[in-house]
Amino acid sequence: MEFGYTPRLVELKQRARDLTTKMMQFEDECEANNGLSAESHAVIKEAVLSAGLQAINTPTEFGGAGLTVLEQVVVQDELGKLTNALWDAVWRPANPLAHATEEQRARYLIPEARGERRDAVAITEADAGSDPTGIQTTAHRDGEGFVINGEKWFVTVGDVADFLLVLANVPDEGPTMFLVDVDQPGVTVAKVPRYTHTFVYEHPEFHFTNVRVGADAVLGGVGNGYELTRDWFTEERLMIGARTIGAAERALDLAIEWAKQREQGGEKLIDRQLIQGMIADSVADIATNRALTHQVAWEFDNSDLSDPNVRKTLHAKAATVKLAASEASNRVVDRAQQIFGGRGYMRDYAVERLWRELRVDRIWEGTSEIQRLVIANETKKRGLAGLVSFRGPEA
Repeated sequence: MEFGYTPRLVELKQRARDLTTKMMQFEDECEANNGLSAESHAVIKEAVLSAGLQAINTPTEFGGAGLTVLEQVVVQDELGKLTNALWDAVWRPANPLAHATEEQRARYLIPEARGERRDAVAITEADAGSDPTGIQTTAHRDGEGFVINGEKWFVTVGDVADFLLVLANVPDEGPTMFLVDVDQPGVTVAKVPRYTHTFVYEHPEFHFTNVRVGADAVLGGVGNGYELTRDWFTEERLMIGARTIGAAERALDLAIEWAKQREQGGEKLIDRQLIQGMIADSVADIATNRALTHQVAWEFDNSDLSDPNVRKTLHAKAATVKLAASEASNRVVDRAQQIFGGRGYMRDYAVERLWRELRVDRIWEGTSEIQRLVIANETKKRGLAGLVSFRGPEA
């Protein structure tokens, strides 16, 4: 068994670290102004392209970096250290676009890989969150095309996206994903809610009123929407695991440096056993969850994904990563904030921003409770061994 980074992974990690360091200069601006200026976005875009980390999940022939799942995890681990979700400024096309037709690739995927377009995934609704089976948005056939009606909530990056991946039910044919340009008649932003965090992008609510699209707007085939949604969730859950652990490492690193400097009662905080216990528990949380995240990412790259049982087991393993890493990172950043004391409650400090921002990782792309159901159901259907054992490359 080989647990060390290859030279390729070492080089990728350094590239991602260098990009992250460059982007940190925009954290305070984003916090103060609830976003970035066009000029700052332009600087970041150029930095991403120069680093060759644009569209890391997209094949090189379509303009992306063409990274494996493990390579993507290594990059996201570094980007997760950014506050204000600036990692989202390093664009990564939604993975259902892998099912795009040649015409759809030319119109959507390739321009997005180059940083010329931006997508947003519109799945969640008022009464359909972690479980998308309850969606009410419909797409009725009308001649050669469809008419979409409904609403979508929490459409992350929806404020800057110029097209959406919309999940809608086609009566008698099933849930289907559609590519919808935001400037089409009938597409409106109903509300831009305020949230606990201050992210670089917003999460608006969209309404679709008699939005007419052609048959060429269907992504991945009519009735295949849930399959595409599950693949989307699986990938995103792995990347959340990677980013949250990167964020936890930054928070702990800052807390350790603070504890080395801060004196209370004539003694450095770092020398107090209660503080040492918090640091030790945080190290354990980070180390174990980073290892799990990397292991499962490796398994994705070395498994036969054409086997439905393998895919379902890996789906549950991604849920395990998301559950464990998101909850562990919340524990770490909470301890880091406590070590900082009053300063940890000030928005000027990165630990405070990370504390607010990591909270959503236990909610979006499936709540912790949903992850537990996915994991438990896998043990019921296919047994425990697949979730707790190592998988070989021949699987």
